[in-house]
Amino acid sequence: MSILRLEDLKQYSDRLRTRDGTALNVRFVEPRDTDELQHYFRSLSTRSRYNRFFGAISELPQGLLHDFLQVGEGERFTIVATMMVDGFETIVAEARYAFHAETAALEFGLSVDDRWQGRGIATALMKNLECRAAALRAEHMFGDTLRSNEAMVSLARKSGFAFVNHPDDWKLVRFDKEISVAPRDIPCASWRLAVLSRQADSPSASA
Repeated sequence: MSILRLEDLKQYSDRLRTRDGTALNVRFVEPRDTDELQHYFRSLSTRSRYNRFFGAISELPQGLLHDFLQVGEGERFTIVATMMVDGFETIVAEARYAFHAETAALEFGLSVDDRWQGRGIATALMKNLECRAAALRAEHMFGDTLRSNEAMVSLARKSGFAFVNHPDDWKLVRFDKEISVAPRDIPCASWRLAVLSRQADSPSASA
């Protein structure tokens, strides 16, 4: 049996279910998603784009689009949640996260297509991000949002995050959560397997 390494997981996907039973495929973004990802952001409402990027944009600037497509570079990752809509794989949500090894923290941001909000997609994606944080050995995860973004504030509160003032911008609020899940207890099977395989393959890994 080959060892499943964390850096090889670009080929793997997570199958999630929202609270209403909707099936979601969560995977790393790929070069083939370039046009679809740009279409996704263009289709968001003005308010949703403002909430996601803290500014008025109509689409991803080319530099930022390039960054979104560079999975794993600088410990930064982009994932998309897709559904089959009218026979086509359609992006209905996205998240971008970065692991900061020096602080053992995972920073993230996410958005959900306006047409699919209110169905538990963001909650499912948030739980998946916690699995990814645990697999990376993050000790806590955090995000920033506008104080006026009631939906994100509510999601973070329901997900068990604590709130603190943002260190640089009074218009933002930071939410933070400790990650204390042991590798064997990570609820997402693919990420539990990834971290346990890495432990088994490392001579210095603790039992």
